[in-house]
Amino acid sequence: MPVDQRARLKQWLDSGEAQLQPLTFPQRELWEVSPVTVEDNANHICCLIDVHGLLTEREARAAIQRVVDCQEVLRLSILPGKERPLQMIRKNCGINFDFREVAAGDPEIEELAMEIFRAPFDLVQGPLYRAVDLRRAANHHALVFAIHHAIADGWSLGVLVQDLFAAYIEVVMGSAKSLPPVPQTYSTWGATERAYWKPEMLEQRIEFWRTRLANPRRMWNRPITPGPPQRWLSAVSPILTNEIRELARGTGVTFFNALFGAFQIAFCEWSGCDDLVVGTPVANRTGQTTRETMGYYAGIVPLRGEIDRSRVVSDHLRAGHQVTIDSFANAIPFVELVHALGEKSDGGHNPVFEVRFALQNHPMPEISLPNLSARLSMRSTGTARFQLGCEITEDREALEIAWLFRENLFSPRDIESLDGIFQRVLVGICRSPESQISELLNHRE
Repeated sequence: MPVDQRARLKQWLDSGEAQLQPLTFPQRELWEVSPVTVEDNANHICCLIDVHGLLTEREARAAIQRVVDCQEVLRLSILPGKERPLQMIRKNCGINFDFREVAAGDPEIEELAMEIFRAPFDLVQGPLYRAVDLRRAANHHALVFAIHHAIADGWSLGVLVQDLFAAYIEVVMGSAKSLPPVPQTYSTWGATERAYWKPEMLEQRIEFWRTRLANPRRMWNRPITPGPPQRWLSAVSPILTNEIRELARGTGVTFFNALFGAFQIAFCEWSGCDDLVVGTPVANRTGQTTRETMGYYAGIVPLRGEIDRSRVVSDHLRAGHQVTIDSFANAIPFVELVHALGEKSDGGHNPVFEVRFALQNHPMPEISLPNLSARLSMRSTGTARFQLGCEITEDREALEIAWLFRENLFSPRDIESLDGIFQRVLVGICRSPESQISELLNHRE
């Protein structure tokens, strides 16, 4: 660290302008058990907000400043420590904002956004976000935000959009009011979690995981490549989505488990693997006090399931539902689980799981004001630590499926094949929930 930077940090700490806090459990994952370095831009959370209406640079700056004043993590950077890094939180901080004019109707807007997303962050100097207003026309803007995963998760994007436009309303009305303080800051939540997860509390649950995750099978030998995974998109129609909901109700399982059970069957046919450990994210926002705060709260829960081809589909779904209940009931911070199991992320492989499955249902508001409307049109949630992922997002009455994959392992054709099998299995389990899995796998449309 340069001498002048070290002197400035010392001045902030001595004056009370900044305070130091330990990393939270989710933050520790990035430094201690991730197969990619914390500096890798695969750890960048990205969103592009499409805005229609008059929006000036002054209004945008003023609104973002109010969000920065309200949300602690936007004033946060990471300092090296003797044992592990520390969070440094400043009381006051300017904004990291740029305003650019772009050609009207520029078809390369997403390429410009990707350049903004990929640019590195200075973890020590901060801030760990950047915002750019790409002004496409007088009444059409693309607000681009890149945020390091150390200070945000997917839920945080919804909080950001809500806060940003609440602040915008106050600005255009000429109000000097700040955004109301959040009920609980991110650093306070982190302290609460550290106080709860004492060694004795962790040990009560570790034995469950030692048994559940014994002798896992690694599926691929190639390491995770640097950078974000590739994306391949498809969708589930509103009609089939409704049929899946009806199937879930009829078999007494959650909507998540109906989808996940179908994914397990499809993956078994596609890969030949009938014993799979999948990592699924959990929001970790169980109380109202955490739902209005930006930060990296999300955890990972491993779900292990075996495919018995002679089992009836409905029984398979119920068994998976019970596995999910038991696993979530015994969940502990993922970084502590990895250490307890003696797993390592060496060789570019993620510990515990290589495949991710997620049902994204955190709130993503669309803003509609008399002279302004805004919609989140592109996002990536900083998920870099797996070889293959399936992220399902509820999109009104239908479902969007984003397949995330490493191109050193899979081609788009491979993923298209997996998607086709998954879609066929979804139809099959809705039509014949009392048939055996073997019949479903052998069936061809």
